[in-house]
Amino acid sequence: MKESIDALVRALREELTQYGELLALMQEQQELIIDRKAQDLLQNLNQVNDQMKKIAAAREAREAARRALLALVGGDNLTTFREMTAKLPAEYQPLISALVEEINQLLQRVHQWLRQNHLLLRRSLDLMQSILQNIFPTTAATRTYGRLGAVTPVSPPPSTLYEGII
Repeated sequence: MKESIDALVRALREELTQYGELLALMQEQQELIIDRKAQDLLQNLNQVNDQMKKIAAAREAREAARRALLALVGGDNLTTFREMTAKLPAEYQPLISALVEEINQLLQRVHQWLRQNHLLLRRSLDLMQSILQNIFPTTAATRTYGRLGAVTPVSPPPSTLYEGII
């Protein structure tokens, strides 16, 4: 059983590490949004996507280790982590509980950074739409909604701005 517990601990530590990496990328992303570094932001988004793949692999490894350990302690797929941890030897319970708690806290922080970055990007887009509306005013409303409730794009009118710079 010790090998299965050690495998679960390794998997939890790896998952924790991967979430920590994602949090660092989210923090970097916010700086790039604020500094308006679009090219670097695109690179960061690619790194975030790669990190999400690493997190998925770490979760799968953790889940496989959990299932293997559950088979040894007499649990099933409905057994929660807390219930499983209670069935383990007492000397492992604090370590596993602490790792699970840290992962949950990191997940909350990642979600917070995701929401903040989304809000910043949304405000940047609204600002750009406002600037475009001032440069290319239209007679139509800025935002119109189609029959399905989705925002339909309003194209700016043809402009001679480009032609005047030739």
